[in-house]
Amino acid sequence: MFKSARDPMILTAKPEAENTRELILRTALELFRGGGFETTTMRDIARAAKVATGAAYYYFPSKEAIVSAYYDQVQRTHAEKVREEWKEKSGLRERLGILLHSKLEILKEDRRFLGALFRYTGEPEHPLSVFGKGTESQRAQSMAIFREAIEVAGLSDEMRHLLPPALWLAHLGMILCLIYDDSPDQQKTHQLIDGILDLLAQAIEWTNSALVRPFVQPFQSKVLRMLQDAGWA
Repeated sequence: MFKSARDPMILTAKPEAENTRELILRTALELFRGGGFETTTMRDIARAAKVATGAAYYYFPSKEAIVSAYYDQVQRTHAEKVREEWKEKSGLRERLGILLHSKLEILKEDRRFLGALFRYTGEPEHPLSVFGKGTESQRAQSMAIFREAIEVAGLSDEMRHLLPPALWLAHLGMILCLIYDDSPDQQKTHQLIDGILDLLAQAIEWTNSALVRPFVQPFQSKVLRMLQDAGWA
């Protein structure tokens, strides 16, 4: 009555489905990058991928669902890349540099595409708003990798909670700079990251000192409570 898990029809169905899904995703991203997100339709994507329009909708009910899958793909690629490069790297400044620079390298070919998506930032109900409920899981994944980056720093409890959302917000600003940066290989944005990280490393070292910490801890605790009340920490 029920098919065995070793049935060849079952063993081959899943890889074929995954291949089809990957084909549709890859084709859609090529069209978004070349022709623009707004003007590309699901029918265009199905035609370019040489699949039925119904099949495209089966795997992705909307263009927004495709972009959500792209966000997930970027997060996975980024996490794998930085974890590999972090091996035997214990300095906070060095780890954060790897984290931010590698994110820009992953995104640099998608500047036009990302520019089209940033317009939804101010629409809380839009599924692609970086601050909305539709991107909550990707936001959590991104902040998690920032938490992982600072684990080696020996920071205070307040800083360990404050830094991930603060760094996540800062990295959004850096992505926006990347979108507008027309310098060769977007070197202006990379230089900006290095300058900010140098200042951040100095500020963290200063606030962690035994002399200064008693004065800054109440301020950090207040900011942390504010972020927690807002649901950001």
